[in-house]
Amino acid sequence: MIRKITFSFLLITALILNSCASAYMKINPETINYASKSIDKDVLLEYKYDLLQKKYKKKETKNEVRLIAVKITNNTEKDIVFGQDVLLTYENGNELNVIETQKLFKTIKQSPASYLWYLLLSPVQVFSTSSNSSNGGSETRNSFPLGLILGPGLAGGNIVAATTANKNFKNELTAFDISGKTITKGQTIYGLIGVNSNTYDTIKIVMQ
Repeated sequence: MIRKITFSFLLITALILNSCASAYMKINPETINYASKSIDKDVLLEYKYDLLQKKYKKKETKNEVRLIAVKITNNTEKDIVFGQDVLLTYENGNELNVIETQKLFKTIKQSPASYLWYLLLSPVQVFSTSSNSSNGGSETRNSFPLGLILGPGLAGGNIVAATTANKNFKNELTAFDISGKTITKGQTIYGLIGVNSNTYDTIKIVMQ
């Protein structure tokens, strides 16, 4: 007996593999190898672009946002406040347009509801034909309701995966939110900041 599966099965498989929710890979700013630096009046800035992966990276690029990991070391003899005593600018002197953490999260996060489109697969059936050479080469056409299994299963699974990934993303953004944070003398802090930009321009630290 010879069985042939229709092209639609291969098409559905390829579509599923390219449309699944992405896990969130933690950035861990405290463990990053920072290559870019700037120093002003004994305050050292180290930073790194290009932190996100998969769906989060696509959303970052689409919305012209850049997520940046920063490491700031206060080697002065006084406490300083990020955003007040110390600012981040580009080389041309323009201050970075830092995005509020909640807004940044909403801009880059995955949309769990978008995976409901998998329910559209519910009516899909996979057809196959079988031929029996011992019976004069007759063919039998069969169908299998693949969509009834894949549709709800994939929708539910991807919604859960996207929701979990978003939660992990939000938790890390919140944990490393340094807006208005006091950096005591001799202290090093780590942060994640988002800026409205579609470039990877050099950043400078400026003491007020």
